[in-house]
Amino acid sequence: MQRLEEVAFKQGATPEGLMEKAGLGIARAILRRYPVSVSPVSARSGVAIACIGSGNNGGDALVALRHLADAGWRVGVKCHHSPTSLSALPRKKWRELGESITQDLDTGINLDACESCPLIVLDGLLGIGARGPLRAPLDELAAWINHARDRRGAEVIAMDIPSGVDGDTGVACAGAVVADLTLTVGVAKVGLLAQAAVNYTGAIESVPLAGLTPPDGPDDRPCLNDIHSLRGLLARRPHDFHKGDAGRVGILAGSRGMLGAAVLCARGALRAGAGLVTLFTEEELYPTLAAMLPPEAMLRPVRSLLEIVDGQLDVLAVGPGMGPGDEDANREFFALLEQFDRPLVVDADGLNRIASGGVENHLRPLMTLTPHPGELARLFPDLAGMPRLEACRAFASRHEGATLLLKGARSLVTESGAPVYVNGTGNAAMASGGQGDVLTGVIAALLGQGLGQTDAARLGAWLCGRAAEFALSHGQASTHSLTAGDVPNWLGMAFRELR
Repeated sequence: MQRLEEVAFKQGATPEGLMEKAGLGIARAILRRYPVSVSPVSARSGVAIACIGSGNNGGDALVALRHLADAGWRVGVKCHHSPTSLSALPRKKWRELGESITQDLDTGINLDACESCPLIVLDGLLGIGARGPLRAPLDELAAWINHARDRRGAEVIAMDIPSGVDGDTGVACAGAVVADLTLTVGVAKVGLLAQAAVNYTGAIESVPLAGLTPPDGPDDRPCLNDIHSLRGLLARRPHDFHKGDAGRVGILAGSRGMLGAAVLCARGALRAGAGLVTLFTEEELYPTLAAMLPPEAMLRPVRSLLEIVDGQLDVLAVGPGMGPGDEDANREFFALLEQFDRPLVVDADGLNRIASGGVENHLRPLMTLTPHPGELARLFPDLAGMPRLEACRAFASRHEGATLLLKGARSLVTESGAPVYVNGTGNAAMASGGQGDVLTGVIAALLGQGLGQTDAARLGAWLCGRAAEFALSHGQASTHSLTAGDVPNWLGMAFRELR
């Protein structure tokens, strides 16, 4: 990042100009993510408090505050330095806030009165140049930020990187700030994408700066999967677009006691834009599933799985809720995998069946695998002890033409010849059954619309995570109440944000 800034300065950029761009980008991301009334006197008017140190990281936060104040937010600053002891640029940006802010030891804002409106705290204490433990007085401010998050329900947004997290390794020192969202400026710092940082960064989104062009990096450098890297993947549909153009998606899912998985997968595919969705099922399960399935989906009973091969399908999703299967069922299942020559999305019991039959016998190109860590360990026992990034790289080196989406708090996507993409969306509310079933349907729908395997997988991961975020920020769901069935209802908002 420092090298990029040096290049920009040689081309005529100024530190103040970059700070203004960063602060504006941060404010725009906040306004997009947190809906509030535009009226300053409304009960829904947002409250934003910037906790700043003496450096330019705090300057970014102050510029963001100015734009939030212009949008009708109430803003305040919490700083244990006097304004005159700040660096020149932050001091100037503080003055430019003028009468918009309230500033004293407690910001002048009663946090107890913020229950009915969005309350965010901007972490502008330290930037990427900081190393080692937090020192006074910043350690006190970091503790205050974490207290506001834990006890007052504040959403903490880190400016570039959570204070106390190492930008190279992702390791956090004692007392580091715990953020719900990290808005990383220019380029994603590699430490943010490390597994060690997951519980400190929250969701991650980049704030691009015009004039700063990230250089080509080594092939093994992870890439942030966020809104800016995904825009443009789905072209706008022409007016004569029809359901056949939107993809014919087949789903093989569900079994006695796990029919909900098939329904969730179908709902995910429908809400992700599939033109035609057909769920294949055993004849004896047809009456029960027919009553559960969305009316837009078709239900087709089959006596043999090989009947699916001849269907007019662009993609097939298999696995959610299928159950382990007996020897005869698995023999037929493996024959289906071998004979279906179009893209396949394999999840859950589909993965477990492949593991039981031998990965080398049944894994082939055009497959997208979506395991959680336990399923990955069953598929590839030798990868189970590796760090997640290394496991993904090992998979890609062995299996050309197949895509891996390794699920988790920070889902990873890769294929042979591609970098590992680290997904930046999602939250702890997604820790519930059925989320993977929805994701499987979403990825299948995107494949049916013509996306490549890796692009479909990383877009699907981003969409589902962002939909879960929308359910909390714009809907009535909470971290504890969100269910997998809520996620498809918010996919439309996620798609619209990409536009």
